[in-house]
Amino acid sequence: MKVYISADIEGISGLVSWSQCGRPDGQHYDYSWARERMTADVNAAIRGALRAGATEVVVKDSHGNSKNLLADRLEKGTQLISGHGASTQGMMAGIDRTFAAAMLIGYHAMAGTQGGVMEHTITGFVHRMKINGQPAGEIALSTGVAGCYDVPVVAISSDSAGCSEAKALLPGIQTAAVKTGLGRYMAQCLHPDEALALIEDAAFEGVNSASSLDPWLPDSPTTISIELNRSEEADLVAARLPGVVRVDAYTVEVNADSYAQAHQMAWAVFALGSLGQKSGD
Repeated sequence: MKVYISADIEGISGLVSWSQCGRPDGQHYDYSWARERMTADVNAAIRGALRAGATEVVVKDSHGNSKNLLADRLEKGTQLISGHGASTQGMMAGIDRTFAAAMLIGYHAMAGTQGGVMEHTITGFVHRMKINGQPAGEIALSTGVAGCYDVPVVAISSDSAGCSEAKALLPGIQTAAVKTGLGRYMAQCLHPDEALALIEDAAFEGVNSASSLDPWLPDSPTTISIELNRSEEADLVAARLPGVVRVDAYTVEVNADSYAQAHQMAWAVFALGSLGQKSGD
């Protein structure tokens, strides 16, 4: 049985700020410790999957430059998808129909979630997003990609807000709430050992129940609405991307015959919108 894990960092145990969840530079002084925590949380999920009978585990590093996990410290036998390439699957690169279950480890709540630790959607310039009219974030984006391949998402680790978001979307999903947000950059965190045990148990129960859970896939045709923070970001997207509809000064929509196509177009919006921030220089 093959199990797929997509790993982000903001929902990892013990982490509460961008200074930890960044990249190796002087502005992110705690990044090396965050990498260790991310690797530990992912390992707990791997152990849970193996306990439940997984014979193969593939992990996708899905934060920032996607080179965060310490490959030499992952559980033996794990395959790691690291870095950026030509995949159209976003944070779920490498998933296919051969997987029996997927898990989201270290994910976070969507932009605008009260009490969500470092809540955001993909990037800081996305104010809010909707899929077919329903508020959505990275949890839904990734779950929909899994649904394109009939793979159920069976477990998640996050803060309490992220776990609540996942449960509202996916009845029956197993959750591991490793911290509770007391603001965007403050949380009451479980002790690391307790967090790891919680993640392992959620992964075990999730993989065990995979056959009874339905994949989630948005209806087709699919509309993804993306409200950006500034009009110049929407200017650039609407002017440069075919098929994008300008709704108002801040909002653009992508419409496609399938969720897979809409998801790919949305990632183009995310990539191009950041360039708009510099258009006034």
